[in-house]
Amino acid sequence: MVTLEQLERDPHPTLAAIRPVGWVDPLNSWVVTSRALAVQVLRDPETFTVDDPRFSTAQVVGPSMLSLDGNPHKAHRDPFESPFGLAETRHRFAAPVQQTVADLMTAIHQTTAAAGRGTADLRTALAGPLSVAVVAYSLGLPPASAPAVLGWYSDISESVSGVSAGRPVTDAGAAAFAELHKHVASGIDSGDSLLAAAAHAGLGVDQVVANAAVLMFGGIETTEGMITNALWYLLTNPDQLALVQADPTLLPNAIEESLRLEPAAAVVDRYATRDGELAGRRIRRGDMVTVSLAGAGRDPDVFEDPGTFDVRRTNARRHLAFASGPHICLGMHLTRLETLAALEAVLQLPGLRLAPDSPPPHGLVFRKPSALNVTWDV
Repeated sequence: MVTLEQLERDPHPTLAAIRPVGWVDPLNSWVVTSRALAVQVLRDPETFTVDDPRFSTAQVVGPSMLSLDGNPHKAHRDPFESPFGLAETRHRFAAPVQQTVADLMTAIHQTTAAAGRGTADLRTALAGPLSVAVVAYSLGLPPASAPAVLGWYSDISESVSGVSAGRPVTDAGAAAFAELHKHVASGIDSGDSLLAAAAHAGLGVDQVVANAAVLMFGGIETTEGMITNALWYLLTNPDQLALVQADPTLLPNAIEESLRLEPAAAVVDRYATRDGELAGRRIRRGDMVTVSLAGAGRDPDVFEDPGTFDVRRTNARRHLAFASGPHICLGMHLTRLETLAALEAVLQLPGLRLAPDSPPPHGLVFRKPSALNVTWDV
């Protein structure tokens, strides 16, 4: 019998066993694990909607572009969309991202010099602070310390994961969102911010805050997870790391390959609006249908030898780590930009290696190492 602990620790054997779709008791949900079926569900919001009272994120932060479909979804998403296109992302964010990475690496080197040895947890020293700084900059949020925002984020994401596992919203998650609400609401009056633009487009304060929350924590989770997971896979596959070091043009594809194997957001939930079938399985109206983005990325019908990390895989970008359809990740170009900049800087550390005590990726909804402890030569 499958347990939540197994799914949090290593879901991949279970996902393979039930492919293309199967019922998973601990989640009280159908779980889709084939790529073709995942695309079918994600691109059919009339049959498989996010707009349901059970949707975990909405229970914590309220209705937003993440938890609405149709015209309400468009009204919530449109005010935030234009700054995150590919060309605009590169134009607006390339220089600030590079500067933030440089500043964080300088701080890491200063700490190293003081300690006399090369060691760091790159999740807390680089990936987390980078993602917080860039999301705050992109939205035009008022200044806040990275530890404060990461604290809110940790409590909210833990609460969302708990709801997905059938537990109630936590007091800590509710309190963290209340703090975030005050912080975001205080920045809405800024004349040139994305928050102000959303308010001017007709969204109320609670709607602006809810959407800012899902963008903030989606951006933090995606970037932090992308950076830490990509580095974890490179550092636990030294032959692949050597290929990237010998040919740095392979690095973007190495990042896509890590997204395929271990997307930072491992699952997305949908709810059946009518009776139907998925791969011969009878789906009833009201059933929860969980799309496993991690399962889709390891579909053997699409990816040869799917459990192997291969930085030269020619179709790595066919992963669904950013989902598909109307809810495809708004900030996917920005998070790719951040991850590439961070990895380019980190991989310059001489003799970079993973510490023996560094943990593997873990989590039900959000998967990444809780720490990325590394050492290097100084």
